[in-house]
Amino acid sequence: MEFPAPVTDADYRATDPDVVALGRLLFWDPILSGNRNISCGTCHHPDFGTGDGLSLGLGEGGTGLGPDRVADPNNLPEQRIPRNAPGLWNLGAREFTVLFHDGRIEQTEDGLRTPMGPEMEQGFATLLSAQTMFPVLSADEMAGHYSENEISRAVRQGIITGEGGAWDLLSARVRAIPAYAEMFDTAMPGRDITFTAISDAIAQFVEHEWRSDTAPFDAWLRGEGSLHPNALAGIELFYGSAGCADCHSGPFQTDHGFHAVGAPQLGPGKAARFESHARDDGRMRVTGRDSDRFAFRTPSLRNVTETGPWGHAGSHSNLRRFLADHAAPRSGLATYLRDATLSPMDTDDWRILNDPTEVTALSASIQGPDRVLAEGEISALMAFLETLRDANALTGRAGIPGAVPSSLPIDR
Repeated sequence: MEFPAPVTDADYRATDPDVVALGRLLFWDPILSGNRNISCGTCHHPDFGTGDGLSLGLGEGGTGLGPDRVADPNNLPEQRIPRNAPGLWNLGAREFTVLFHDGRIEQTEDGLRTPMGPEMEQGFATLLSAQTMFPVLSADEMAGHYSENEISRAVRQGIITGEGGAWDLLSARVRAIPAYAEMFDTAMPGRDITFTAISDAIAQFVEHEWRSDTAPFDAWLRGEGSLHPNALAGIELFYGSAGCADCHSGPFQTDHGFHAVGAPQLGPGKAARFESHARDDGRMRVTGRDSDRFAFRTPSLRNVTETGPWGHAGSHSNLRRFLADHAAPRSGLATYLRDATLSPMDTDDWRILNDPTEVTALSASIQGPDRVLAEGEISALMAFLETLRDANALTGRAGIPGAVPSSLPIDR
């Protein structure tokens, strides 16, 4: 039975303390949202495993934090965010060269590949930095809805780069705050305060803050600790007969590949504004290949016990149930209990699962056999997954700042 090699410093990119300190404030500052009411930390909060605790989150038009976040009656969201907020663990590791559930941004030998085109890909230091372009431009996540603010208006008109574009307008907000100007001068001397510079700082903070390699499993791999017999039994299953490591391989328990596993779909789906369906075709929307329909990226399992709800659409709020359904996805889909954590909204979140044709198509796409897990096997796998819980990392290395230079309120 083969286990991954222990994680070492060489597996991660180096970070600069001054850049990290700057990025920390920008990560928690709502100034980068169109209406100045949402920060990166709103939907990627340490209290919820660097996610938001919801199956499908609420960005613009939401109020509150985590599972208590609800639609603001004075500024109703247009829809839920179509996919579950992913955790931020170990994104500074060099092996993370594909991001998002559908892998729509990627670091290749030729540079960055994103749906935004070459002009939008210039100047980002890393793939993780480039990732930040998407939430700030999304009406449902951070930008705000049509005509609500100057950022959403620029996005609506398709003006992103250049003078007066959405990125320039956001950067101007940061440039206007003396404390940020001083920190940029220290952290990135000689560099203008542009959106790519802001993104690079946030990315370095995420890389530093959410590094997780001191879990009990890490100590065991390094020969520095022992594990409970139940966890050892789970390891035997995970890396052996249950076949989990076929996809959840490597030091962070992911092959970074894309697999159709039949996870239930709910919410608005991933459709263009002119489309009316509620389907999420996953990787196929990136590649155009029908063989990639309903395939999603294998998530890392670091701190997985803290990152629920689970599934690309947050279909399961109970991890034990998710393990059972994930191992036997066809029967799991047929008997799914609709175990989602959703804020109340006047929406039909179950359009796909209420349509027998859609369910049949989803089931037919599933790759691999069903394997029914016994309760004891699920308990053993849960015991192993608990060893991936890194208590040292869960609160973050620096934590939530007491205040940010904009003086805007922080979601705590």
